[in-house]
Amino acid sequence: MATIAVVGTLDTKGTEHAYVAEVIRDLGHTPVLIDVGPTDQPQVPPDVRVSAIVPTFDAPMDRGACVAQVADAASLFVSALAKEGRIDGVVSMGGGGGTSIGTAIMRALPIGLPKVMVSTLASGNTAHYVGTSDITMMPSIVDVAGLNRVSRTVFTSAARAVCAMAQGRNEMVSSTDGERPLIVASMFGNTTDCVGNAQAALENCEFEVLVFHATGTGGQTMETLIASGMVSGILDITTTEIADEIVGGVLTAGPNRLDAGSAANVPTVVVPGCVDMVNFGERATVPEKFRDRLFYQHNEQVTLMRTSPEENRAIAEFMARKLNRYTTPPTVLLPLGGVSVISEPGGPFHDPEADAALFATLKSQLDSRAPVLESPHAINHPEFAQLCAQTLLQALRD
Repeated sequence: MATIAVVGTLDTKGTEHAYVAEVIRDLGHTPVLIDVGPTDQPQVPPDVRVSAIVPTFDAPMDRGACVAQVADAASLFVSALAKEGRIDGVVSMGGGGGTSIGTAIMRALPIGLPKVMVSTLASGNTAHYVGTSDITMMPSIVDVAGLNRVSRTVFTSAARAVCAMAQGRNEMVSSTDGERPLIVASMFGNTTDCVGNAQAALENCEFEVLVFHATGTGGQTMETLIASGMVSGILDITTTEIADEIVGGVLTAGPNRLDAGSAANVPTVVVPGCVDMVNFGERATVPEKFRDRLFYQHNEQVTLMRTSPEENRAIAEFMARKLNRYTTPPTVLLPLGGVSVISEPGGPFHDPEADAALFATLKSQLDSRAPVLESPHAINHPEFAQLCAQTLLQALRD
């Protein structure tokens, strides 16, 4: 049987969460009712009071500030329960404040741990609440304000869903103990051949490779999976999202790109793949300040801009600053023949000066603990792909 954390603002929605806890109990599972209501005046007796999570609030504070403080503290508290194996899933219900707290807690939990959020906001744009996690959002239909024929139906469905997910996950975990070690890799259209060949080589050595499309969300999701502890190795061939972050393109993964690997302590291979390009939408959407730059129309919806030597130095400095923090030093591979298909000799983005600025800065800024290997080949050459795979395999064996 599963143990389910029922997390909510019990000062305003205690009856509703107590109902869900009772449904979970009737299904043969164990609910843990956790109060995250900022007032510490729950409508029903919780198993964990908010005062046990946030002993004292910073004063003076309005409710919004209290909500933020509770969300931060409760995220740590519930994460600890999950890490210790004391919960198998989490369910929460709420309006604006409850959804903010509930999803903040859920985003801090490992991928795969069941997370069900019943929300008045679930039918709108939920990107802010879900992020790169695997939260299941369920529209509450009516407000989370009492029990009635509609709310009881929705709440019961949520309770049944999280219990079924938790039970199924426990069965799946016990049946997959012998699965192959997991490798994550980053890919773009301009590095497809390299990643595909490296993936095949790794899979031939009994590794499972998950490939993430480096389009902003893809990089963020890969970082989340790395942070979850599920990953045995990292093959970060396509770091193009950093170019968008530095220059102002539309496919940035944010300033935290490359951060998860610093604490993961797993073998890592990094390539400055596709940092020759900054991504924009249709040509008309490119900011006016870039009007005199070199562009390549990938298709009608995607316009690529060639990075300059100055931008490449900034990209390399960003990468070196992050990689120098890694507990297990990463290996950096430099494809001297071109960091993408279109920057190879004869390609529209071939720019030896810009590439030289990138490579020289990486070599000068990276800590001496991080090996830097140069290859004369372009990034999609079969021999470079084999170098990527073999370098990671050797690191995994050491």
